[in-house]
Amino acid sequence: MKPGSKGSESWAVSFFKDATKASPAKQLTIGGISGWCVGFVFTKAGKIAATAIGGSLLLFQIAQHQGYVKVNWSRLNKDLQQAQNELARRTDGKLPRLLEEVRRQAAGVSLTPRRTFLDKAQKFVKDNVFLATGFAGGFLLGVASS
Repeated sequence: MKPGSKGSESWAVSFFKDATKASPAKQLTIGGISGWCVGFVFTKAGKIAATAIGGSLLLFQIAQHQGYVKVNWSRLNKDLQQAQNELARRTDGKLPRLLEEVRRQAAGVSLTPRRTFLDKAQKFVKDNVFLATGFAGGFLLGVASS
């Protein structure tokens, strides 16, 4: 099969390509269901990550308090200061160029001819309002229901 042929696409890609051509009701339904699934999983994964990070910090604090772990705070502060200085050195002079790029993009003149991910997402939302609205609503419902 050819790389661009329908048989080489994953089922999800072909499903959503078909969904963008469907009726508004079907687009809202598909967007809502997929948004709910993503929101639900996003919330569950976030809770697990927060629990793991918080638990690790708590265990570290207990171990330090009990004397199992000794933290050399002066060395830590010195290393953080060195990292901060290195970061400032590497970004020196780049911020004005970045601000100039932001100003030009706001004025509609881009220095980079390629489209960014944000531009592509914005175009997708404009072209598929019902699908995107359904997804956003479903996402919020998924977050609220978990």
